[in-house]
Amino acid sequence: MPLAIPAAAMLAAVLAGAPRMPLLALAGLFVLLVLLFGSLTVTVGRAAVSIRFGIGLIGRRFALADIRAVRAVRNEWYYGWGIRLLPRGWLYNVSGLDAVELEMADGKAHRVGTDEPAALAAAIERAHGVAA
Repeated sequence: MPLAIPAAAMLAAVLAGAPRMPLLALAGLFVLLVLLFGSLTVTVGRAAVSIRFGIGLIGRRFALADIRAVRAVRNEWYYGWGIRLLPRGWLYNVSGLDAVELEMADGKAHRVGTDEPAALAAAIERAHGVAA
């Protein structure tokens, strides 16, 4: 998990006698980040593909009618995690390099990170008959 190293560093600082208030504030920030971005849930419905991060405060919805093509892709390592602007659209990812790219009618392409890109692409195609 990406937060393991900072958590270990904070624990080491506490054990070394570092001031506690800044560490508590930093720990609170990490807890907030885990709550907001610790997971990514993708739902394929009758009318849309919906994604939501963590506890659901941050998300996005893609209407199936606006999706022109779907394909499983592998992200470059430097694309990173989180919500990132790519040359053709946005990336929504919490871990790994696998994703499904949604090519939209307006020409933009959004990538949704997933551990099962083939299964997610197939589910979206079944929901709307989008060509792979």
